Amino acid sequence: MELRQEALRALAIADPQEKVQATQALWAQRAALTLSVAEVLVPGDLHLPGRPDRPCLKPARDVPSRSPFTTQGLAALMHAVCHIEFNAINLALDAVWRFADMPDNYYADWLSVAYEESTHFVLVRDHLNTLGFPYGDFDAHDGLWSMCEKTRDDVVARMAVVPRTLEARGLDATPLIQDKLQRVGTEDARKASAILDIILRDEVGHVAIGNHWYHWLCEQQGLDPVAHDQYLVEKLEAPRLRPPFNLEARRRAGFTAEEMQRLEG
Repeated sequence: MELRQEALRALAIADPQEKVQATQALWAQRAALTLSVAEVLVPGDLHLPGRPDRPCLKPARDVPSRSPFTTQGLAALMHAVCHIEFNAINLALDAVWRFADMPDNYYADWLSVAYEESTHFVLVRDHLNTLGFPYGDFDAHDGLWSMCEKTRDDVVARMAVVPRTLEARGLDATPLIQDKLQRVGTEDARKASAILDIILRDEVGHVAIGNHWYHWLCEQQGLDPVAHDQYLVEKLEAPRLRPPFNLEARRRAGFTAEEMQRLEG
């Protein structure tokens, strides 16, 4: 089997559990997979990404927020996290198959991200089930994948605005969510917070992978990484970053001193 072709196949799977199984099988079989850095041919009738009929996708402004101090509100919060993790599987698989002529380690890195995102999805989905709400029971938005579409023809832009902008926002948001869960204080909320500990730990590594390949690509193409990042954020209308920032996590994820100064300024 060829890694990037199989990543495309997994991306096209609509059923979440089947997508998880396909992603984890790819990870388990990675040593036996061949790797071609040529363009991958995409069947004309292939719909990407594969995803279930539910949740219903709406603009972010139309997805209501709920208080986590009720069981339904806690479930809605965890459902939002679950949807992010499902999308994150798709984003990582897309990074594997879509971009040709990258070093072997690039594809290995993003396959590892896809695998870890699949484990996150399972953790959150299973906790959501214990609350009585399967994945798909709440409305969700499609912001992550829409940025994936915007960067489909530019690997530099993909590395800049998906892991370094959108996913890095999770480094900032997770501690705030955990503070809220601590105030809820129930056993279900404590379990949810423990799951977020695992996700935050791994997401630092995912953002670091994005940082590594963004800076590598900028060096290869003679781009100033700070100036080009600002250009891409403006061009692609990426979300503006707002404090508070998880500065320690961002440093561990590989943001440079210049990038951190710009962020804090």
